[in-house]
This record gives sequence, C-alpha cells and structure tokens, in this order.
Amino acid sequence: MKVSIYKNNSTKSQTIGNILSKLLSRYPDTFVFDDAKPDVVITVGGDGTLLSAFHHYVDQLDHTRFIGVHTGHLGFYADWQEFEIDHLVDSLLTYEGRTISYPLLEMTIQYTDGKKNNFLALNEAAIKQPEGTLVADVYLDGERFERFRGDGLTAATPTGSTAYNKANGGAVMHPSLASIQLSEIASINNRVFRTLGSPLVIGPDETIRVVPLNVDNGVTLTYDHLSQATTDIEWLEFRVAKEKIAFAEHRHTRFWHRVRDSFIGDEVID
Repeated sequence: MKVSIYKNNSTKSQTIGNILSKLLSRYPDTFVFDDAKPDVVITVGGDGTLLSAFHHYVDQLDHTRFIGVHTGHLGFYADWQEFEIDHLVDSLLTYEGRTISYPLLEMTIQYTDGKKNNFLALNEAAIKQPEGTLVADVYLDGERFERFRGDGLTAATPTGSTAYNKANGGAVMHPSLASIQLSEIASINNRVFRTLGSPLVIGPDETIRVVPLNVDNGVTLTYDHLSQATTDIEWLEFRVAKEKIAFAEHRHTRFWHRVRDSFIGDEVID
C-alpha cells in the first residue's frame, strides 16, 4: 500500500504525523511512503487540511482514498482522533480496500477572452461581490430563472451543505443524494426586486449558470479554501461532478452522526 501523510503546520499535527510515520515504518512489507501517487492519503489536522489534500491530489481521485485524523477544533471529515493512531495502523494492516464515496461539485468559468477553466470542490463554490451589489442572471438548464441582487451565490455539495450553505439558511443534505444546493448570500428582496429567496437543489443531470451583469468592480470566485478575483468573467456554471471523493470505509462515521457531533454535541435532557 502506497501511503502519504499530509499534515498541516501546527505543532500538534506535525508531532502526530511523525509518530504515525514511525508506526507505519514498522511494516515495510506492507506500507510504502509515496507522496507522488499514493493509494491512501492520511490527513492530520482539521477539515482545512483535508480540503488542501483533496485539491493537492484532485487529479488522482480515481485511485486515491482519504483518511482523516483530527487534531483541531472541528473535524467533520475526520474519522480518527489523535490518540487513536495505533488503532488506525492496525486497521490499515487488515484494510481490504472498501471505500465510501461522496459527490463533488464542478464549477466551470467562462472568461471574456474565450478562456475556460474547470474546478472541482469538495465543499462549495461561490461568486461574491466584495463591494456593492452583485447583479446576476441565474439560468437553470439554459432557461432564465431569476435576476439575483445581493452579496453573492454559493453552490454546495451535500457534505458541504453543513458549511457556508448552512450559514445561509440552506438545508443539510445527506451525501447519498447526488445533488448541488444553491443558496443566496444576503439577497435583496422587496416589491421592486425579487428572487426565490430560498435555497434550490438540482440533480445530477441539471446545470446552474450564473451570468454576472456588473463585473467592472470585480467579483471573487471561490472553491473550497481557494479563491480568485476577476473582472473578466462572462459566466460560470455549477453541476454535480462526474468525479467523486473516496474515503476508506474500514471505519467511517455515519453522516448524521457527524452532523450531530459537530453542531449539537452531547445533549443534556432534564
């Protein structure tokens, strides 16, 4: 098994990552360290670390599986705690390769000079207006749906529905649903300007196109923790990606358990 340990720069993550490396090194006939083309990527840190690892290996999703070790404050994607790495190594020794896959978001950006870029996101992608009001036409499968006015729009995967989307009033969706959820960021709704005012969900065969109408002052495009500012965008599209991210299934926390642990915790009932 070719393994890569991907850790953030915190002292705790560096320490845990080094200990994990030493434990795996005890089994040279089973584990080979390979940061270039790993079979399994073990992230040590929090969700930001896993997002970074995902984008680092985004071109290898067809054969790479991910495992998260949590050392931070909130590890939604992490199945292992820092004090469990001995058990993690033991489980990898008997790992049979089973995986569980989550849907991803594909964002296509068309620029005014004819250039086009595609990006994948594990959590979400968004278009925002740093200054002033974003005015944009929203199309669903080529048909104009509404003219949006507000701070921006964000499109989230089911696992990403617990992040920015949830803060925008969106629903938390189970990752078994291959879908994308579009939510509004501070939309303007009155008797003159009107949007749907609610998040909308599209399936795997649908596309959302956003055509900004006032980009002279610039817009910011984001996908997960990455971003770019531009004044040259013609349109962007959101859809369910054909690719998926795979996590090793030998110990994978159920989605609703993750949601409860992350947002509710241990409930005390009188």
